[in-house]
Amino acid sequence: MGGEEEVDRQCLRENAAGRMWRKRCSIEKDYIITSSSSSSSSVSASGDSEEEDMGFLEVTVSDMKHPPPELGPMPDGLSPQQVVRRHILGSIVQSERSYVDSLKRILQDYRHPLMEMEPKALSVRKCQVVFFRLKEILHCHSMFQIALFSRVAEWDATEKIGDLFVASFSKSMVLDVYSDYVNNFTNAMSVIKKACLTKPVFLEFLKKRQMTSPDRVTLYGLMVKPIQRFPQFILLLQDMLKNTPKGHPDRLSLQLALTELETLAEKLNEQKRVADQMAEIQQLTRSVSDRSSLNKLLNSGQHQLLLCETLTETVYGDRGQLIKSKERKVFLLNDMLVCANINFKGQLEISSLVPLGPKYVVKWNTALPQVQVVEVGQENSTYDKENVVIQNAGAKKHASASQSSNKVYLGPPRLFQELQDLQKDLAVVEQITLLISTLHGTYQNLNMTVAQDWCLALQRMMRVKEEEIHSANKCRLRLLLPGKTDKSGRPISFMVVFITPNPLSKISWVNRLHLAKIGLREENQPGWLCPDEDKKSKAPFWCPILACHVPAFSSNALDLQLGAVVHNPVQSSLLGFSAVSTSLPQGYLWVGGGQEGAGGQVEIFSLNRTVPRTVKSFPVASQVLCMEYIPEKSKEEQEQGKVEDSRSAADQPSAPHPTICLGLQDGSILVYGSVDTGTQCLLTCRSPGRQPVLCLKHSPEYLFAGLQNGTLAAYARNNGGLWDLEAQPTCLEVGTGPVRTLLTLDDTVWASCANQVTVLDAASLQAQQTFEAHPDEEASVTHMIKAGSGVWMAFSSGSSIRLFHTETLEHLQEINIATRTTFVLPGQKNVRVTSLLICQGLLWVGTDQGIIVLLPVPRLEGIPKITGKGMVSLNGHCGPVEFLAVAVSTLAPDVLKNDKEEEGGQEEKPDSPSPEPSALDKPPAREMRKKGILLQYRLHSTSHLPGQLLSVKEAPSAPGGTALEHSEEDGSIYEMADDPDVWVRSRPCVRDAHRKEISSVAIISGGRGYRNFNPSSKLPACSETDSTLLIWQVPLML
Repeated sequence: MGGEEEVDRQCLRENAAGRMWRKRCSIEKDYIITSSSSSSSSVSASGDSEEEDMGFLEVTVSDMKHPPPELGPMPDGLSPQQVVRRHILGSIVQSERSYVDSLKRILQDYRHPLMEMEPKALSVRKCQVVFFRLKEILHCHSMFQIALFSRVAEWDATEKIGDLFVASFSKSMVLDVYSDYVNNFTNAMSVIKKACLTKPVFLEFLKKRQMTSPDRVTLYGLMVKPIQRFPQFILLLQDMLKNTPKGHPDRLSLQLALTELETLAEKLNEQKRVADQMAEIQQLTRSVSDRSSLNKLLNSGQHQLLLCETLTETVYGDRGQLIKSKERKVFLLNDMLVCANINFKGQLEISSLVPLGPKYVVKWNTALPQVQVVEVGQENSTYDKENVVIQNAGAKKHASASQSSNKVYLGPPRLFQELQDLQKDLAVVEQITLLISTLHGTYQNLNMTVAQDWCLALQRMMRVKEEEIHSANKCRLRLLLPGKTDKSGRPISFMVVFITPNPLSKISWVNRLHLAKIGLREENQPGWLCPDEDKKSKAPFWCPILACHVPAFSSNALDLQLGAVVHNPVQSSLLGFSAVSTSLPQGYLWVGGGQEGAGGQVEIFSLNRTVPRTVKSFPVASQVLCMEYIPEKSKEEQEQGKVEDSRSAADQPSAPHPTICLGLQDGSILVYGSVDTGTQCLLTCRSPGRQPVLCLKHSPEYLFAGLQNGTLAAYARNNGGLWDLEAQPTCLEVGTGPVRTLLTLDDTVWASCANQVTVLDAASLQAQQTFEAHPDEEASVTHMIKAGSGVWMAFSSGSSIRLFHTETLEHLQEINIATRTTFVLPGQKNVRVTSLLICQGLLWVGTDQGIIVLLPVPRLEGIPKITGKGMVSLNGHCGPVEFLAVAVSTLAPDVLKNDKEEEGGQEEKPDSPSPEPSALDKPPAREMRKKGILLQYRLHSTSHLPGQLLSVKEAPSAPGGTALEHSEEDGSIYEMADDPDVWVRSRPCVRDAHRKEISSVAIISGGRGYRNFNPSSKLPACSETDSTLLIWQVPLML
C-alpha cells in the first residue's frame, strides 16, 4: 500500500507542477503549439485520465523549421587555439544532439507506446510517475538547441558561447525541472522494478525495446542521462576555457557559465544524495518490525545517513582459522550503527534492465558512542582487559578473560603467529650468540660474524612481517561492540571484523565514525544554523565539525593577543594506518602574537593527533603581526633553476628546507627553519625605516613585506635560496596609508592601501594598474582571498564583502554579512569582517562579534559567486575572529595501495637502470612473487639440508636450473626485496602516479575565549577571555 500511496502523491505533485510550468513557460511564435482539451478535474482514482488533462501545455519544436545546429567547414588562417575551440564547439553540438535524441527516444519508444497500449502494461498514473518531467527537460534543451543553432552559424565571426549557457541554464525553471526529475528518479526506478517483477508483459516490452534499439541501451541507461548532463557540460566548458586566452571577449562569459553549471550540478547532486539517503533509510525501515524501538527511531526523521556500504563480515575460530564470511550492508547514521543481512528478491534477468534493490534484515544495531575501532597496538587503550570479555561475533564460544586467546589480534592471525615465532627464534639465536662469544677456538662457520648476521636477518624478517600485517590491516575494519553481561556481571563485548572493498573504504569508515562521535557532543548539537526559509537548524552531513578548542598560548601569566597563524605540513610515516583517518592534518601549527608595545610569543602545536599539543614555545623581540609559510622548491623548480643558472654545479647551493617568516611590530623580519630542522632562526633584518611589518607574501623570486607607511619592500633570493635580507630591498610606494594585505596571483602581486588596490608585476616589480575597491575612502581593504577567477575582499568598515574579477578587475558581487549574523544575534547590524578564508568550496567569514559565517562558492575555474544562503556557526569567540587558517595534508600514496595493486605494480615495473644482478642472477619469477624478503645464509655444510636458509640474498639459479657454486664464505648481508622499487629504493609505484589525492582538512580560528551562541545550550555563554583556538575538522575528501 505504501508504494501505491506514493504514486498517488506523485500524481498530485505533477498536477500542481504542470500548472506552474504552463504559467512560467514563455512560448515564442516560431513554435508549433499543440494544446489538448484541458479538464478541470485532477487524475481520477482509477488512473484512466490522460496526462494532457492536467493542464500541461505541450510545446514541440519542428525539426523542419528549426534544424539542429551544425558547424560549417573550417575557414583558413585560424590559429591552433582557434582550431581547438572549433573542435570543442563541435563536441558541444554533437553531445547536445545526442542528448536530445535520447530524451526523444524515451518519450517516443517507451512513454507513448505504454500510454496507448491496450490492455495497459503500466497504468497511466504510473507512467506519469516514471516519465515525470521528461517533457519539460526536452523542452528546455529544444529551446537551447534553437539558440545554439544561431550561435554556431555566426561562430567564426563572434567566437562566443559562454553567455548562451548563462542565459539558458541560469533560469530557476531549469533547476526546478531537473530537481523534480532527480528527486523522483529513485521512485521511478522502484515503479519499473516492481512492474518487471509483477507484470511479464511489461518486462517483455522492455526487453523487446532494448533488443530492437540500434545501441542496445536500456531504459535505465537512457533515463540516467539527465543526471549526467551537467557534469558533461562542465567538462566541455573547462576545455573551452583552457583554450580561451586572457582578454578574449568570451572568457568572462565562459567563467560565469562554468559557475552557473557547477552551482546547478552541486544542487542536483545534493538533492540526489538526500533522495538516495531517504530511500535507503526507508528501505531499512521497512525491514524492521513496526513495534521495535529501531523502527520508531528511523521514522522520527531525526537521522541522517552518513555512510552505507556493502562490507564482508569474517568470523574466525579460536585458533585464528576463518570459519565463514558473508556480505553485510552496514549503515552509519548520525547517532547509531546498523548492520543488516542482504536478501535480493526477484529475477536476476531484470538486473540488466533496472538496478535491483535489496531487501534488508537487521542483524544488530548499536548506539554510536559505544562503538570502538580496535587497531593494532591500541588494544590496551581501547578497553579494560581485566573487566571486559571479548567474544568474536559469530563464534559459538568465547574465551574467558584469563585465557591467552583473549588477546585481540588485527589482521590474519597466521601472520601474527609467524611474527611471534620469529620473535621466539630471535631470542634463541641471541642466546646462541652469547654462547658463541665464549668459544676459545676459531671456526670458519661458527663465529661472531655469522651469529650477528643471523640476528640481523631475523630482525629484517620481523620488519617485513610487520609490513605484511600492516598491509592486511588496510582493508580490515574491526569494531568492538557492547553486549550483555556474563554471570559474574562483567560486560561482554563482541568483536566484528569487516573486510572493506579497498583501503580507501577503510579510511573513510574510520574517519566518518570518528567525526560522527564528535558530532554528538553538545557543542555540535547543532553546530551550525542554516537560515533557510523553513528555518531549519540541521546542518548538512558534510559541514565542518568543531573538534576542540584549546588555549593559543601555554603561558597564562601574560595577556597575549593573537596576531597570525600558519600551517607547516609534514608527512609522517610513523602514524598508524587509521591514525591518519582520525588525527588532525599532519604537520605543525605556528601561532604568533604578543602584547602591543611589548614582547612577542610564538607557540608551535603538533597536529599529528586528535587534539593539538604544544611542542615548542619561544619569545621574540616584538609582537608578531603576520606570518608566511614558504615551502621548499619542488623538483621541477629546482631543475629549472639549475638550467637557468650558468654557474657550475659545484657552486650551486642546495635548496633550503621549508621556512616560516615572521613580521613584527618593531619592523623585524625573522626567518625560521621548520620544526624538523630545529626551528633555528636562519635570518633576521629590519624593514626600511623600522616600519611595522603588517603582511608578508612570497613569490618564486621575492619575499614581499607590506609596511605601515605605505611601502612595499621586496627581498630577492640569495645564492643559497634564502631571502637576501642583508641587501637593501626594492621599495615601492603603494600609497600614503598602511599596506594592510597582499595577494600573490599568477605573475602579479596585489597590494592594498586605503580603499585602493595596486597590481604589480611579480618579476619586474612595475605597477600595472590601480583600481578602487570600495567607494568609501575610509573603508580600507583589510583582506584579499582568491578562488577560481575571482578575489573576495573585506574592509575596515562596513559589513560587506566584495568580489572582483582577477583579469578585468571588474566588480562582480557584493554580499552583506550582517544579514546572516542577525540569525544568531538579532538586532546587531553593525558588523565588521575581520578575517576571510576559502577552502573546498566554502568561504569562511570571521566577524568582530566572534561569529563565523560559511558561504558556498564554486570550486572550479569559474567566478566564485555566492549562490546560497550559507550557514552560521553556533560556536565562535567572545571577541573578534582575529584569523582563519586552513591545515591540509594529503595521505601518502602507499596508504591507499592494497595487495593486488602492489602485486600488479611488481609485474608492471618500468624498464629502468637498476643495481640488481643480471637476469641470470635473479631468482625465478615464481619466487619473486612471494611476499616479504627471503633471507638466506648459504653455507657449504648446510646447503643440502631442508629448511629456510638464513641469509639475506636469494640463491641464484644457473641457466641449467642447478645452483651456482658458492664461491667463498664472507658472512656479509645482502638485502633484496620482492619488489626492489618499493622496499629498497622506495620509488613510487607507477599505478599511483595518477591517483587522486585524498586530503585531510582542518580549519583554525583564533580569538578571545570561546562562546556558544545556541540559546538553548547549557554550555557557558562566554567561558574565558584568553586567546583561544577553535579547530574544525572536515570529513576526508575522498
